[in-house]
Amino acid sequence: MMLQIKALIADGILEGVKSIAPQSEMSVEDVLGLLEYPPDPAMGDIALPCFKLAKTLRRSPVQIASTLAPLVSGEAIEKAEAVNGYLNIYLSGAYLANKLVPEILTKKERYGAPDVGQGKTVVLDYCSPNLAKPFHIGHLGTTVIGHALKMLHEFAGYKCVGINYLGDWGTQFGKMMVAYKKWGDRKTVEEGGVDALVDLYVRINNAIADDPSLADEARAEFCKMEQGDEENLALWRWLVEKSVKANDLTLNQLGIAFDSYKGESAYTDLMPAQVQRLRDCGLLKLDDGASIVDLTEYGMPPCLILKRDGSSLYPTRDIAAAVDRKEMYNFDKCIYVTSNQQILHFQQWFKVVELMGYDWYEGLVHVPYGTVSVNGAKLATRTGNVVLLKDLFAAAIEKVTEIMEEKNPDLKGRDDIAEAVGVGAIVFYYLSNNRIKDINFNMEDALSFDGNTGPYVQYTYARACSILEKAGGEVESIENITLTEPVEKALCVALSQYEERVRVALRDYEPSVITRYILDVATAFNRFYHECSIFGAEDEGVKATRLALTAATKHVLGSAFGLICLRKTEKI
Repeated sequence: MMLQIKALIADGILEGVKSIAPQSEMSVEDVLGLLEYPPDPAMGDIALPCFKLAKTLRRSPVQIASTLAPLVSGEAIEKAEAVNGYLNIYLSGAYLANKLVPEILTKKERYGAPDVGQGKTVVLDYCSPNLAKPFHIGHLGTTVIGHALKMLHEFAGYKCVGINYLGDWGTQFGKMMVAYKKWGDRKTVEEGGVDALVDLYVRINNAIADDPSLADEARAEFCKMEQGDEENLALWRWLVEKSVKANDLTLNQLGIAFDSYKGESAYTDLMPAQVQRLRDCGLLKLDDGASIVDLTEYGMPPCLILKRDGSSLYPTRDIAAAVDRKEMYNFDKCIYVTSNQQILHFQQWFKVVELMGYDWYEGLVHVPYGTVSVNGAKLATRTGNVVLLKDLFAAAIEKVTEIMEEKNPDLKGRDDIAEAVGVGAIVFYYLSNNRIKDINFNMEDALSFDGNTGPYVQYTYARACSILEKAGGEVESIENITLTEPVEKALCVALSQYEERVRVALRDYEPSVITRYILDVATAFNRFYHECSIFGAEDEGVKATRLALTAATKHVLGSAFGLICLRKTEKI
């Protein structure tokens, strides 16, 4: 809705620009890029800072704003004012509300969906934990950012394939082989599950620190796996099964399922063909016995393809996997969500794919994110330096349960709600930050029911549901919207920006755009709720309008929740 209004405004502004400077090559898109939302509604709903036009138009910002103001008009515009070099544009609340609210009530949670992905396929590789290691808080970023990007792309019409590219191959399994054969037994692992595997993994890593020869043993055990040793492969399959089951319990709490669980091991037979292609292209070189692709002329260190013993490395497997995915899904984009520590790794093998002559290399996209640390010693695990996600979620759920017992002890379905709010608080806290920034996680801040938190927005959604339930159910339609208070218009302005924010989040691969938008809507709705009586409204038309605004808010919040792995809570 807001996008259409801004396009009309941009047309008027461009007409004025051309009247001042006919030779100007400025486009509507250029003008749209200059429009902004003022921090204070008293300064307009949309503003154009004219300072950026002064050099091009060779006039002062004050003159430019004064020239443009009369050209911004129409039924969507209440007025346009030139103020100190700014063009401040005020929208018509009546126009906005009467166009917007019926559209939301009709489309419900499909309102705001941009139709940009029709006929296109996106493959998303995220979560992708290394098995035989703990599923810890370091995996939270790839998991929730990746799933949010999947939901955003699906919302925009793309066909999406979510892949949990399991790290079920590699030297860490050689380490687990050594650890299990030295200290493990089947009964302990069967009973202890992933915790028993974590113990073994920690023990072998500590042992390697004291005796480096054990690392050589681990490499030898993995090499035996790659060469088809059935004893090691049988043990490997069992360890993978235990790890996957434990990880799925945590993923279920997040409401995340994948379309494919194809792990690195699936590409064992496909790697030789890609290695041969590298040789045929003249790209593969020997360096101290290892096979590499020299990337010096591209400003990068060599990309390692095979170790000296002939065993594969991450780039080898990633290249084989990308080729397989292109053949299987014919993707337009293949998105990888990993830590920013792997930026160079992806730059290297993306370049190798290009050099191999695959014309789809431009569809490979790496989405990096920052690291996360956690305050609070009670969350520390036996590893001493890792917080397991299951422990983090359990602590959050326990804390929410305590709050609910104090505030609403008679609430039905309290366990499910506590899980939705506890897990949601962690997800929301994490996704509130720009993905590339490092995060210092603070449990108390995340679980607060006040401020910019998950519980706050989930409580806002529950409040809207409660109002509609008290009114007798959903509002399906309304013919005439009657706005009487500024906060009603402010809520409409916030709701109208949904599609625009979705497009920005897609463009930048940035779920925090949606998280911040949810906060904007929740804040606007709560101001509306506190300043506008609904059931005590002065007449039925005003009451109907306010119920319709409540229903519209519920639909938009519910839709946006779905884009960031946040569960809808009709009661808290």
